[in-house]
Amino acid sequence: MYRKGAQDKKRAKVFGKLGRELLVAAKEGGGDPGSNPRLRAAIAAARAANMPKDNVERAIKKGTGDTDGSSFEEIRYEGFGPGGVAVIVEVLTDNRNRTASEVRTAFSKNGGNMAETGAVGFMFDRIGEIRYPARAAGDEAMFEAALEAGAQDVVSSADGHEVACAAGDLHAVAAALTGGFGDPDSAKLVWRPQSTVAVDEGDAQTLFNLLDALDDNDDVQSVSANYEIAQETMERLTA
Repeated sequence: MYRKGAQDKKRAKVFGKLGRELLVAAKEGGGDPGSNPRLRAAIAAARAANMPKDNVERAIKKGTGDTDGSSFEEIRYEGFGPGGVAVIVEVLTDNRNRTASEVRTAFSKNGGNMAETGAVGFMFDRIGEIRYPARAAGDEAMFEAALEAGAQDVVSSADGHEVACAAGDLHAVAAALTGGFGDPDSAKLVWRPQSTVAVDEGDAQTLFNLLDALDDNDDVQSVSANYEIAQETMERLTA
């Protein structure tokens, strides 16, 4: 019973984050996924998470103004974690003051500190990222299709295909690949670090605590950081 309760709570948190993304995507680009790539990607992510259809439709209607709903705004926070790791936190919130306070607390309680916007952003590149499961296509087929669509890079492994493109080309590349391979698991803008910071075992666990605290916040949609941890250290921490 307790295990099911924890699973239900975790699922509700995931659905809440997905619902906010659906709402904002519909608000910005309209409720037709055929002409709104961000909404189409959000719907695909919701389906992958087994979000109920009614929840998806309700979030979209709130975004298009068909029903009453809270007004969410997108905000980016930046800061430093243990070991000097640069962290970017993207949120969707209906209460800027509450969210800022909670994010600041997460940093301060876990060996980090908030910084001004722009303090670490220059250490990252803003790119489009499209992910497909490995079964969607062979490595060569995905590589050729992605480059033809205008992508900059493709990394394929047993876990799947990760296509990178310029931020402004995300919708065009995603649309081209969707025509050949169906809906991706995700298609979104991400922050890719230009270089990474090596984190030793002493700081690694505290860093993970910070990232977990941020991710557990209902308002936080994504967390990006430029850390690198040795494989042997990871194995000891997860043993």
